[in-house]
Amino acid sequence: MSVLERVKEHEEAKGASVEPLARMSDAALRERLKHELVERLGLANVSRIVSSGDIENARRELGDACWAIVHATDMMGMAEEDAVVLVAQVLDEVCGLGPIQSLLEDETVTEIMINGCTSLLFERAGVIHRAEAVFDTPEQILMVMDRILAPLGRRLDKASPIVNARLENGDRVNAVAPPVAIDGPAVTIRKFSSRITSLEGLVALGALPEWYAMLLSWAVRLRKDIAVAGGTGSGKTTLLNALSTEIDHAERIVTIEDSAELRFDAHPNVVRLEAREASIEGTGEITIRDLVKNALRMRPDRIVVGECRGAEAIDMLQAMNTGHDGSLTTLHAGTADEAIMRLVLMARFGMDLPADIIKEQIATALDLIVMSARLEDGTRRITSLSTVRRHPEGGVLLEEVVSFDLATRTWELLREPRLVEEGLSLGVLDRKEVQRWRRLVS
Repeated sequence: MSVLERVKEHEEAKGASVEPLARMSDAALRERLKHELVERLGLANVSRIVSSGDIENARRELGDACWAIVHATDMMGMAEEDAVVLVAQVLDEVCGLGPIQSLLEDETVTEIMINGCTSLLFERAGVIHRAEAVFDTPEQILMVMDRILAPLGRRLDKASPIVNARLENGDRVNAVAPPVAIDGPAVTIRKFSSRITSLEGLVALGALPEWYAMLLSWAVRLRKDIAVAGGTGSGKTTLLNALSTEIDHAERIVTIEDSAELRFDAHPNVVRLEAREASIEGTGEITIRDLVKNALRMRPDRIVVGECRGAEAIDMLQAMNTGHDGSLTTLHAGTADEAIMRLVLMARFGMDLPADIIKEQIATALDLIVMSARLEDGTRRITSLSTVRRHPEGGVLLEEVVSFDLATRTWELLREPRLVEEGLSLGVLDRKEVQRWRRLVS
């Protein structure tokens, strides 16, 4: 029920007549309260309070003023719960980011999607929901985006209609505006979550069984080169972050990302690099490929590339083949076979080599491909695990060692990977922990 409908119902129950107020839309009610607020306090004072930097104090001061206006005008006829909603919405617009403010503050919300003024949607637990409130005008969306992007030195307008940015808290923002976006500004905000930072956390969520997590942990300890593949929103970065926490603290890590999301709060020797888009003048661009090349000069023990999506794939493969074992990356692909095809295609962007030669590079560089998937109900699972080897006749030989049954949502170890015996022979793995793992599997 909208604020207007509740106002009407409340006033009819009281037998009072508030016809002018009842005829106003939700947007009109908000505009009226904002207008009264500026009239009473003055625009300069409102601006001073909002720009003070203390948002909590600003909301408290302006909230008191809003309630004084409500009680001193015919808005006093509104039901208490309606007035609470109205004041909160006005404070969100004046002090915060309008209809998305409460969604940004809700830790259970993982993604926010603004489709012009027609709809505002958000994702919670993998399921998309429609928000009750929407933006009133395209200008309001652009104003909110200006508040988000201004501290980053970025802007969204006709001259720069596409923006990708990372906020200070790690959230990723993509925005498109006219003339690129035909139906008005469209914004996607992917919220950064620091709740899952380990394989144990993924096991607790049911994303994979304990024995599978142990196998992946051993692979990292044994310095296997691993690619995590999956679709958009399948949990690739979350898994990459969890794998990265298994790296020994004695090693030096260089992370390379389009938008920095990986966190190594407990690791003492990490260098985090982030790509940069060109400025409005078309200068200053620093690509993932530039950073991968530079990382080789930084004495890394491990290179972690947040996502391979272009020519940097060939540099990543060469790094894996020239002594930087144990490197990690992610890429978009639906299956392990598709991941190989994607790597071949991306590598050819960076160096015009025959596909056969690139496949030889992949076969000697990569050790494992881990697949992640987002299921129909929104849950995310770490699905199959495949080993990567050189085919006796040349090219890539994929061998699935862990399979996932979508119907029963269960995992099966098809064969014990060679890394287990390798770990035992090198003394990296303890025989007792391997025996425990084998009992878990059986």
